[in-house]
Parts: sequence; structure tokens; C-alpha cells
Amino acid sequence: MAFAIAAGCCIPVAGAADLQTVVDQAIKPIMKTYDVPGIAVAVTVDGKPAFFSYGVASKESGAPVSEHTLFELGSVSKTFTATMASYALVQGKLSLGDHPSHYVPKLKGAPLDKATVLNFGTYTAGGLPQQFPDDVSDDEQGMLAYFGHFKPSAAPGQVRVYSNPSLGMFGHLAGLSLKADPADVLEKQILPKLGMDNTFIRIPHSAMTNYAWGYNQDNKPIRMGQELFSAHTYGVRSSTSDLIRYVQANIDPSHLDATLRSAIEGTHVGYYRIGGMVQGLGWERYAMPVSLDTLQDGNSSKMSREANPATLLTPPKPPSDNAWYNKTGATNGFGAYVAFVPSKKIGIVILANKNYPIAERVKAAYAILSQLESGR
Repeated sequence: MAFAIAAGCCIPVAGAADLQTVVDQAIKPIMKTYDVPGIAVAVTVDGKPAFFSYGVASKESGAPVSEHTLFELGSVSKTFTATMASYALVQGKLSLGDHPSHYVPKLKGAPLDKATVLNFGTYTAGGLPQQFPDDVSDDEQGMLAYFGHFKPSAAPGQVRVYSNPSLGMFGHLAGLSLKADPADVLEKQILPKLGMDNTFIRIPHSAMTNYAWGYNQDNKPIRMGQELFSAHTYGVRSSTSDLIRYVQANIDPSHLDATLRSAIEGTHVGYYRIGGMVQGLGWERYAMPVSLDTLQDGNSSKMSREANPATLLTPPKPPSDNAWYNKTGATNGFGAYVAFVPSKKIGIVILANKNYPIAERVKAAYAILSQLESGR
């Protein structure tokens, strides 16, 4: 295990417990209970980061986890796609009220064309499934055929069904509006402006030595494959050193250029209420103070695997500093959780090379951030 605090950092915690103890108490039981090979944690308070590393990035090589280890982010990647789409919105190239056929004329008249760009970005397009069916080919022709023939089970905006095809189409439409590959927009424009030089959709050979191996439920080493819209929905690889920069930019984007600052703020706008959660673009938010039960309910399998009634917020809820923003993510061999509260200037990143229960990730993050806040 390793622990590092950025130079000049001093992060207080409650009582006599130090930060190392607080994080240890939250993370070590997870590693033991779920046989997780490695976990990396980063926290930020008032713009000051601290890093904690546990276990190994590869059981075969024994390489230790560090703040530079690359983990698969799973659906945390959706927040990057949403930032890219918001970047297009700010420039006036994309409109949330447009229908997909505005950018993909071949979808004109298709049942899904009744949905808007906003519906695809908030999983409310009409019941698109969590994953593409296995028989959908990984090319534009297969994608167009699938969306062109899909029969919605609900009218746009009635229900939220968490869906890679939905968010993937959102990113695809944003890319078309920018006349650019979404991966290029992220890797060449947005990530450099955020100072994130260790975050990739397409990992260069030079970074492969930092790429952890994930482990499935049989403890076999595994890494993600590629499929339709994978880059938009679960394909980002990053480290805690980079992701905490991303969290800090979401907490306080004032140092960014005007376009990117507005783009990040745009992802915090709330459009639909589903139970105790408000759906933004990529990020999901909860009014503070928030209970652990509410957070676990909002990140439960019921929320991610079932159709849940959605209520359109009119007008949309503007960004709120006094809110808990979060996003979970997983691939077959990795699990991630990111959360932050702008008004408290606190945030956390937890990355693991095994997909352990989401409720445990939320519980650990809640315990750590609660201790950080109570100690200030």
C-alpha cells in the first residue's frame, strides 16, 4: 500500500483520526470481502488532492497500484461524452431540442425520431435497452438499422431506462454536429485543456505499462473489448491522478476557458427527476444533505436495469453547488465511482480492478467524504 499527498497539502479529518486511517477503514474491508486485487483512491478538499494506493495492478506481475495506474472507467466515461456534447451545445452546433434525423437524415420518420437529443442524453428516448443486442453489427450500417427499426415501449420523456445505446447515440449526434470524431474532440481538445495527459480512449503504446489488468468473478485477468459506441459509453481509461483533476474542474471550473467552463457547468443542469435523483448530462445529482440510503437507492440495480418513471423539470434545474454529483462505472474486470459536492469543495475517486458491488463503493465514498467534511 502507498499513500501520497500533493506538495503543500493539508487535509483535515474528524477527531484524532488521520486521513490514512479514514480511507483504510473504508477500503481495506472491501478488498478482503470481495477479493479485489487493487484499488486506487483520490480525494480533494479545497483544491488539494491526496492519493491512496492498495494492492496490485496485475496479480501476474505483482506491479503495485499507484496514482498513475490506468483503470477502465466503465460508465464514468459517459460524463466525458456528456462534456463533449455540452461543448458542442455551448458552441451552438448541437441543440437538445433537435431530433436525431436533423443530424442523421436516414432516421427521418423512424419511431425513435420522435425523441430529442435531450432524451438520448438522459436515457428517456423510449425504452432503449441497457446494451445493444448481440446481433447488431459494429458499424454505421448496423447502428442505423437498429435505431431505424427500434419500437419504443414508451413515449419520449415518460420513463428513464439506463442505456448504452441511448447515451451512445447522444455522443454520436454530438460528434456529427461538430463534424469530428468524438474521441478526437476529447483527446485533442478537451482533455488537454483539463491537464489530463494520462486519460485515454485509445491507449498509446507508451502508456500500456501503466494499464492495470482487470479480474472477472473467476479471478481471471481481463480487459475490455470494443463494440458499437463503446468509446462513448464505457471506453475511457484513466488514473486517480488525472480523474481528481477532472473532479476539481467540476467543483470549480473558473480557471478554464469560457467554452469549456460553460460546457462543464452544462453537464450539471438537471433535466429529469427519477425518485430522489435528478438526471443531468452524464452526472446524476442529489440535493444536500443526502443520506446514504438515498444514494444507494439512486445507484441500485432497480435504477440501472428497470424502467423508472421520469418527471421533466420545467424549467430545467440550473447547476447547484449544494448537491452531491456522482457516477458509477464498471466493465467485466473493473469498478469505478466518482462523487463531488461543489459547495463543500470535496470530491472522491475510487477505482478498482474488479467489479465489486456498487452499494459498497457508494458506502465507502460516503464514509470518507463525511469524515472529511466533519473535520473541517
